[in-house]
Amino acid sequence: MGKKAKNKTQIKKKTLNPEFNEEFSYEIKHGELAKKTLDLTVWDYDMGTSNDFIGGCQLGITAKGECLKHWYECLKNKDKKIERWHVLLNDNTIKDTDD
Repeated sequence: MGKKAKNKTQIKKKTLNPEFNEEFSYEIKHGELAKKTLDLTVWDYDMGTSNDFIGGCQLGITAKGECLKHWYECLKNKDKKIERWHVLLNDNTIKDTDD
């Protein structure tokens, strides 16, 4: 705990409209979940140049709008999978590094 955990999806080549249907899980005590933040970022992979940030979203107590509602729903429904679609925002507060 305390360290950032990163997961990467598969790379979707030669498409401007990639679809990802991948699942990641993290082992965390439910009581500590409220203190955590999940940052989801999407990057355009470029061979030989730096990757381009496309957008992202953040789930956690500092999130806003639908992302915050989703987070509260996750906290209320222990051990249940709560799936939602989120609009990616091109926001520098979400952007970290892509490596």
